[in-house]
Amino acid sequence: MGEITAITPQIKDKRRCNVYVDGRFYCGITLETAVKNRLKAGQTIDEKRLDELQGESEKNTALDKALTHISACAKTEKDVRKFLQGKGYLPTVENYVIEKMRSYGFINDTAYAKTYALSAGKRKGRRLIKYELLGKGIAEAEIEAAFSEIDEAAESGEQRDDAPDEARAAEAIAEKYMRGKTADRKTLAALYRRLISRGFDGETAKAATDKYRNGEDD
Repeated sequence: MGEITAITPQIKDKRRCNVYVDGRFYCGITLETAVKNRLKAGQTIDEKRLDELQGESEKNTALDKALTHISACAKTEKDVRKFLQGKGYLPTVENYVIEKMRSYGFINDTAYAKTYALSAGKRKGRRLIKYELLGKGIAEAEIEAAFSEIDEAAESGEQRDDAPDEARAAEAIAEKYMRGKTADRKTLAALYRRLISRGFDGETAKAATDKYRNGEDD
């Protein structure tokens, strides 16, 4: 049991309020739910009851909000969870929404990783892309699955002509970097480091750099 010490309206959504129990934020619920169940400061309540109130009344509301959140652009599961947590939804509601969105195909981290890799692959190497996707909360297995799909499409000839290829991407970056520069040892070393910093593996970076070694001034 705990005491509701405050119920305050949410700043970004006036239709929702934050409930504080024993002086600490506990959850967010709709004003309708708070009024309907006569919740008020000073009231003693079992936290499990608050969980039930949110779960019963807000699963569909939370799902609608999450669907609106992803309508502008694709989001990762981590993005959606962070959004729901920011609204004050409890884990039971959060998990319900995530499972529903997965079943509808609105959350698919492998597809997200594939789309991101295809776009970023024109200017970055896979190591950097993988690092960025991990930062977005996508599991390593999902990332590897995305890379596998890209590779399989390339091998079968199904990939678009403008799809990224690591070697071509590295060469394009190298060409841009070398414009107006002399291909001396120092410059080529700097080019190699630039490619490595962009996430290309050593072999790919070396191959792109070696194209300029004929003009190297020792």
